[in-house]
Amino acid sequence: MTAAAPVAPGTPAQPRRTVTVAVVQAAAPLFDTPTALARAEGFIREAVGRGARVVVLPEAYLGGYPKGLDFGITVGSRTPEGRDLFRRYHAAAVEVPGPEVGTLAAVTRELGCHAVVGAVERSGGTLYCVALFFGPDGYLGLHRKLMPTAGERYLWGQGDGSTLPVVDTGTARLGAAICWENYMPLLRTAMYAKGVDLWCAPTVDDREAWQSTMRHVALEGRCFVLSACQYLRRDALPADLRPVQGDAPDTVLIGGGSVIVSPLGDVLAGPLRDGEGILTAELDLDDLARARFDFDPVGHYARPDVFTLHVDESPRPTVTGG
Repeated sequence: MTAAAPVAPGTPAQPRRTVTVAVVQAAAPLFDTPTALARAEGFIREAVGRGARVVVLPEAYLGGYPKGLDFGITVGSRTPEGRDLFRRYHAAAVEVPGPEVGTLAAVTRELGCHAVVGAVERSGGTLYCVALFFGPDGYLGLHRKLMPTAGERYLWGQGDGSTLPVVDTGTARLGAAICWENYMPLLRTAMYAKGVDLWCAPTVDDREAWQSTMRHVALEGRCFVLSACQYLRRDALPADLRPVQGDAPDTVLIGGGSVIVSPLGDVLAGPLRDGEGILTAELDLDDLARARFDFDPVGHYARPDVFTLHVDESPRPTVTGG
């Protein structure tokens, strides 16, 4: 019998577990959902062509993010023009289920990939900012933004605890927090407890400070962070609108900053500035265990004897009963 050769310390016993991911930075043409849908499909196909198995698109990509518009609102007053502008925005939103969702579901089934796509959902008279989840089986579910930020509250309703999904891709677990939800410590804790490996952050926050936020979430959650931001210029808006930033066609309304971060806070790709594009990175999934060795926010580094969090995941419909 021949003795097996000793394995040197640090030598991996198994092949590397990797997944290639992509974040898309692009404009969503306002009030032109067919064009936005066609572009979303094209970006997903391009990203998969580059090897990506998970693709993230920005906040409100379907339906649009009306940066710089006030919808005729002042405290205690609305204008007829602002009401009609909301009518246009309401018409551009997507229904779930609906034809746009069906189109993207068919794409991810065909390509065998997962995608997280920012959208504006229309449900009756209310709009919601959502992240739509797709996979090889088609449409998988959505997350509704829990707290619209500042003037977004004029436009969007609040989600509830029933739409906090985590999707198991077979190799990693996907979750999403939209834009400034990433600043909600209790939401982050709830999502960490669900075992998120790939933290998807559709956003329109183009500030340099956002980069610090994404690195913090990665370090705190010991997860990969995939942040997809829009890059939007004035010429992507209809000519009759007047954004506060100015009316020159090349005025940048949302400046991008998409980024991919490791579980130890290292930037793997990006931040992308000054235009549209797709960032990709091959992730070593064993980095998750390496990072959690000395910090697990809901495991060995938690203090359940001191701190507890109750999460109500029940749906909160306005009307119940038969």
